[in-house]
Amino acid sequence: MVERRGWPVDVHPLPPLLHNRPHLIADEVRRVAGELASSYDEVAVGYADCGTYGALDAVCDELGLRRLPGLHCYDLFEGESAVAARLDAEPGTYLLTDFLVRSFERTVVRELGLDRWPELREDYFAHYTRVVWLAQEPDAELRVLAQRAADRIGLPLTVVPTGTGRLEQALAGLLAAPLRDSP
Repeated sequence: MVERRGWPVDVHPLPPLLHNRPHLIADEVRRVAGELASSYDEVAVGYADCGTYGALDAVCDELGLRRLPGLHCYDLFEGESAVAARLDAEPGTYLLTDFLVRSFERTVVRELGLDRWPELREDYFAHYTRVVWLAQEPDAELRVLAQRAADRIGLPLTVVPTGTGRLEQALAGLLAAPLRDSP
């Protein structure tokens, strides 16, 4: 998106496994934003709250940063009200994004130890009833990986094509306004 839209943006990703430990996200954002502050006029945070329960907002307020809206990335793909309605209708929904589909074996199976102790599957997923893949850029390979992930945890798969339009709109909004007040 950045390249296609010609946005003057450099992306500095955080370790993706932070999503498994959201309590560490805010401090990592503080650290990286501090490192980037001397090299950039503006720093923006390409994260939703992602399970920090407001800690990321506190860091953003402290450092004068803006972040993407929403409680989690799912809101940026399907829309906040659609995700909330989906989870209200079936609370046992395990959501996947394209990233999670691609990295499921690493970020879920290995990180949870299911590769070594498959009996933990019931402990982790006993209360889930389905997997919903919010498919941003679905293709045959990702479809196979999504089905494999659902099979791995023993749940039926539902595919919901979302595209990336909402994410792109949120990024455009994040980049459109000044991130802090100018002196």
